[in-house]
Amino acid sequence: MGSIDKDRIRAHWRCFLACGLIILSPFQYGIDFGMIGGLQAMPGFLMVYGYRVDTSVAKLGWNISTERQQLISSLMTLGAFISSGTAGFTAAKLGRKACLWLASLLCCVSNIIMMATEDIGALYAGRFLIGLANGYFMTYSQLYIQESSPAKYRGLFLTAFQFSTSIGTLIGTIVDWATAGRPDKSAYLIPLGLIYIVPFILSIALIFIPESPRWLILQGSSTRGANLWNGSGRRDDEAAAIKAAIDKEREMGSNTGVVDMFRNPIDRRRTFLSVSAVTLQAASGSMFIIAYKAYFFAMANVSDPFAMSCVLSTMGLIAIIANSLIVTRYGRRRVLLMTGLVTCGILQLIVAVVYDKNPGAKVTGQVLVAFSCLYLMSYNGMIASYAWLAGGEIPSQRLRSHTFGLAAAVGFFFAWLTTFTAPYFINPESLNWGPRYGYIWLPSCIIAAVWVYLFLPEVKGRTLEEIDEMFASRLPARKFRGYVCVENRPSVDGEKEEVAVEEKE
Repeated sequence: MGSIDKDRIRAHWRCFLACGLIILSPFQYGIDFGMIGGLQAMPGFLMVYGYRVDTSVAKLGWNISTERQQLISSLMTLGAFISSGTAGFTAAKLGRKACLWLASLLCCVSNIIMMATEDIGALYAGRFLIGLANGYFMTYSQLYIQESSPAKYRGLFLTAFQFSTSIGTLIGTIVDWATAGRPDKSAYLIPLGLIYIVPFILSIALIFIPESPRWLILQGSSTRGANLWNGSGRRDDEAAAIKAAIDKEREMGSNTGVVDMFRNPIDRRRTFLSVSAVTLQAASGSMFIIAYKAYFFAMANVSDPFAMSCVLSTMGLIAIIANSLIVTRYGRRRVLLMTGLVTCGILQLIVAVVYDKNPGAKVTGQVLVAFSCLYLMSYNGMIASYAWLAGGEIPSQRLRSHTFGLAAAVGFFFAWLTTFTAPYFINPESLNWGPRYGYIWLPSCIIAAVWVYLFLPEVKGRTLEEIDEMFASRLPARKFRGYVCVENRPSVDGEKEEVAVEEKE
C-alpha cells in the first residue's frame, strides 16, 4: 500500500508543488493574527497609540482605549469580510491566480501605510486594507486547493493550509516576544516588516503555477483545462467527468449569480451548509484567544505574557502536526468537529470558573496558560482545518466561488464581531471580565456541536463530482457516509477501489 501511495504522489507531483506554494497564502494571515494582539501589549506601541496608567490598573503601566483596541483588531476581519464577500464576482472573471496577485499588492500597500504613520486614522486604514488582502488570500487559496487537489489528499492539503496559518501565528508571536522589550517604535516596526515576506515569494511563484483546471473548464476552456489536468498527473476521463458534472448542474440551473445560490432547494441547502460549516470557527470562540492572547494574559497578571503566548501558539502547531496523521483516515463530522466543539466549550468554561474563583493568583495564571494551550490544541486539531474544508467541499461546482466567498465572508463577519466586542469584556477600562469571558462560549460550542450532528454530511474521500451526485439525490446528512455513487465514481489511480474499501469498512 505504501508503494502505491508513493507512485500516486509522484504522478501528482506538479499538483502537489502548485498547492504547496499556494499554501503560503495563509502564512500571511497567521502572521497578522499572531502579531497584532502582541503589539497591543508592547510599551513601544502603546507609547504611540495608548496612554499611561497606574500599575495597579494594568501591570504593563500602559493601556489602550477600548475603542482603539476594537478597531485595530477588528478592521482587519471587517476588510476580510468585504473582500471574501465579493469573491464570487472577482474569481469568476479573473481566476484564482490574478486574485492572489491582487492580494499581494494590497498587502504591501497596507503595510507601507502602517509602518510609515503615527496617526491612528492612517493605522485604521492600513488595518482595513490588509484585511481586504487577507480575505483574498484565505478565500482564493482555498478555492484553488479544493479545485486542484485529488480527493484522497484534499483533507491533507487543507490541514497543511491550517499548519501554514499556525506557523505564521507562531512566528508572529515569537518576533513580538523578541522585540517587546525594545523602548521605541522598532518594537512593533520589526514585526510589521514580516508582512512583506509572503507577497514577495508568492508573487514570483504564481508565475510558474497553472490556473485551476476546474475553473478553466467552468469558463469553457475545456481543452486547456484538460491539458493542465494531464500535466498534473490526472487523466482525460477525470476532466471529462468534471465537464459532465458542470454541464449537468447547468441544466438544473443555468445561471451563476448570487441569487442562484438560493434559487432551487439543492443549491440553497448547499449554500446554508457551507456558510454554517465555516462559521463553526467563530462559534468556538477561537478569535478571542488568537487575537488577544498576549493582552489577555497581561490583563490576567500571567507572568511573561509574550513567552506564554509563544507556548500557546507552539501547542496549537503541535496539534496541527498530529492532525495531519489522521486527516485522511477519519471522518470530519462526528469524530472531529463535534468532539472539538464540545471540548473547546468545556475548556473555556474551566478557564472562566478558575479565574472567577481566584483572580490574580500565580496558580490561576498557570491554570489559564495550561487550559488555553489545551483549548488551542483542540481548536487547531479538530475544528479549524475541518470547518474550512467542509465549507469548501459542499458548494456546487458552477457556484463554488460565489458560495465559498459568501461562507468565508460570513465566517469573517463573526470573527470581526468577536474581535470587536471582546475588548468590552476583557479591558479594565470597560467590563473588566478578563478570562470570565469564557462563560459565553460554552453554550455557543454546544449549539454548534448539535448542528454538526443533525445537519452536516460526511464527504471524506469523495470527489467533488460525487458530492454533486449525493446532493442531487437529496440524501439526509446521516446517509452520505455509506452512499455508493454510480454516476461519478473516480477511475483515476485506483481511487475507485480505495473508496469502495472505505465504504465497506
